[in-house]
Amino acid sequence: MRSFTEEQIMFREAYRKFIEQEIKPNMEEWRKAGIVDRSAFKKAGDQGFLMIWPDEKYGGLGDSDFRYEQIIIEETCRAGCGDWFNSLHSRLVGPYFQSFGTEEQRERFLPGCVSGDSILAIAMTEPDFGSDLSGMRSSVRDEGDHLILNGSKTYISNGINADIILVAARQEGVEHSHALTLVIVEAGMQGFERGRNLEKMGLKAQDTAELFFDNVKIPKENVLGQEGKGFYQLMHGLAEERLLGAVGYIAEARHAFDVTREFVMQRKMFGKKLSDMQNTQFKMAEMDTEIDMAQKYVDYCVELMNDGKLTAIEGAKAKLQTSEIQGRMVDLGVQLHGGAGFMAEYEISRMYTDARISRIYAGSSEIMKLIIGRDIFSDNYKSMLD
Repeated sequence: MRSFTEEQIMFREAYRKFIEQEIKPNMEEWRKAGIVDRSAFKKAGDQGFLMIWPDEKYGGLGDSDFRYEQIIIEETCRAGCGDWFNSLHSRLVGPYFQSFGTEEQRERFLPGCVSGDSILAIAMTEPDFGSDLSGMRSSVRDEGDHLILNGSKTYISNGINADIILVAARQEGVEHSHALTLVIVEAGMQGFERGRNLEKMGLKAQDTAELFFDNVKIPKENVLGQEGKGFYQLMHGLAEERLLGAVGYIAEARHAFDVTREFVMQRKMFGKKLSDMQNTQFKMAEMDTEIDMAQKYVDYCVELMNDGKLTAIEGAKAKLQTSEIQGRMVDLGVQLHGGAGFMAEYEISRMYTDARISRIYAGSSEIMKLIIGRDIFSDNYKSMLD
């Protein structure tokens, strides 16, 4: 039995109604446009669905329980709206202000983020590197009362819509590979330009852009946290980022399962329903079991997150397993749909292409295995049975 409070159950019902009425009817139009209309963020903010955790003085509910975001992600995926990256804004980028921002920064930025008037993004990836932050070339130069930012970023989610972007850059003149600084870049700053909205295999409605910084003047009050400590700030948020991904991946896997189940119960072959065939039953039984077991682990990780005990290893395990299960489920879904699964008019076709990125972003499956493998053979390794 999953553990949600009565208030959270009511919140789920309200959010489900919101997503079905305000977001889902517009998704196909936004996919064709390659971007979710800004009104989606504003409508969610107006109804209290965008950022839950900020204190009431910033406009939030002041409740940091991760299960609220879990509900939002699950219901967004259930409605087939997973390419609206509202949780990137709300729970991936936003908490950096809480963890590392000054009170002045929180007062300046959080109210607009809660209301949906300001949209957030974070920029780490560059054209020549992905998961390896030590290869970063974007740089900041200290000029006394301000910094000068130069460089470029790519594959930045919310890159077109974003009003406030946390940009990671190397400290110029410092040799240490981890000497990064996070700076707050605001739309309209001189020298900041957006490139094209990149065309992707899947997640069509989610705007993904290139960003360029040419001698952008960053006031010292727009430095997030301590200069030169950006690497450690980014590491601080990785476990939560991967849990956010895992919650979404397993929700998408369950939705793909439900879509496939409905199809095979209607589709007939050789005079009987596809769902009556042993191969279909065996394959679906395997996936139902995998999804259920992974959901239990994700729920366990959510509990750890709420207790402040979620580790990078557990986040990596959750991210690895759920993204791989999602990939297997959408592949099976297409297979059981037959030729129909290859047609864009069927939801499973879109889910298949959307899912392929899950094993890459927020750390590829190979990186997750590397993290877990290093832990297994470290002196600190501890068996679950200990």
